Amino acid sequence: MRKVIFLILLFTFTFSSFCWGLKIGGKELPDKMKAGENELSINGAGLRKKLVIKVYACALYLMENCKDEKKIIEADEPMAVKMHFIYKAVNPSKLIEAWNTGFSKSDTSNIKKEIDVFNSYFTQDAVKNDIYDIVYVPEVGTSVYMNNELKGTIAGFEFKKAVFSIWLGEQTELPKLKKAMLGL
Repeated sequence: MRKVIFLILLFTFTFSSFCWGLKIGGKELPDKMKAGENELSINGAGLRKKLVIKVYACALYLMENCKDEKKIIEADEPMAVKMHFIYKAVNPSKLIEAWNTGFSKSDTSNIKKEIDVFNSYFTQDAVKNDIYDIVYVPEVGTSVYMNNELKGTIAGFEFKKAVFSIWLGEQTELPKLKKAMLGL
């Protein structure tokens, strides 16, 4: 009987360690995340690197796991991207430059104002251990949180598609990270 109890406890503790999240680049990314009233699950995660420098650990959260980037981009349902910064400091101008490079890979002619508002949220260095969340909720919009502080929300499904295309788009500058976020 003791053996059975021991095995059950061992299995429980072993299994529960997988439920806490994913460790990427030394940073723990939780397995669940809230988007409005919805609970999202981690779909996949990886590292954003610039040359050999680890910039941030990044995860994609969805209502249901999906490996089809087009389906994710076109889905009008809650989803989120979490970035946990690893590098000592990333200047806001570098972040904005990276966002704009990502936006340039999509047709953004009708959302220029939304992109400007999005970029205006990035005014301070992203320092080691900062956590940025980009959370989409239908009929609300895309919210940007920095260390759990809401910086603002941008309405519109077209903007949501453009922002998630930064990581998941066909022409993303981040193909390895995209693959990891898709769980491939």
